[in-house]
Amino acid sequence: MMRTRTALRVALAVAIGALSTAVTGVGTASAHVTVNPKDATQGGYAKLAFRVPNEKDAASTTRLEIVIPTDLAPIASVSTRPVPGWTVAVEKTTLATPLKVHDSEVTEVVSKLVWTADGDATQIKPHTFQEFEVSAGPLPEVDQIAFKALQTYSDGEVVRWIDEGADADRPAPILKLSKATAAPAAPAPVNAAATEETGDDAESGLALTLGIAGLVAGVAALVVALLAYRRRAAA
Repeated sequence: MMRTRTALRVALAVAIGALSTAVTGVGTASAHVTVNPKDATQGGYAKLAFRVPNEKDAASTTRLEIVIPTDLAPIASVSTRPVPGWTVAVEKTTLATPLKVHDSEVTEVVSKLVWTADGDATQIKPHTFQEFEVSAGPLPEVDQIAFKALQTYSDGEVVRWIDEGADADRPAPILKLSKATAAPAAPAPVNAAATEETGDDAESGLALTLGIAGLVAGVAALVVALLAYRRRAAA
């Protein structure tokens, strides 16, 4: 009996430890830098928010660096929304092949955004988060964009959210892009001549119908008059 109880206690302790590890792992994995929304449309414009949670208990986030790819998926226009208490630095790069946007060529695009807290009061404190918004477009015709992110803490640690893949330990913020849906077909133009012909045909048909009705009524009246004359003659 004692051995059975001991075995049960050991098994229970192992189960609790495994559950605790799993819960901790889920919490850590879910507290990474993300981009929201997670989906957008190719060729369109989108407001993107980079959400930065603070994972540490005794340090604050002081800096965020977002790398915008320019090799295969450059974005012609990227603008930032002011964040109170933070200063943003914008880095640009010259493209080897210019982008054609609205009948014009874009030769220089944003390649990196760096937000830095102005002081201790505006840093991202433990167990809180901050969002950094940008407007971007036209979005390239690719399946997804990986925005590599570097998060700097007040204790000097830099966490690199740059990996891709479902099992990545430090996943980069991923924006999925879908093809634009085809515009609905325009209604067929109205043929004015056909409409006029249809109207003329309708009027002609109505006149013919009225004419036939009048003829029938006239014949009926004639028959009635003829029968009445015969009756009077016979009398």
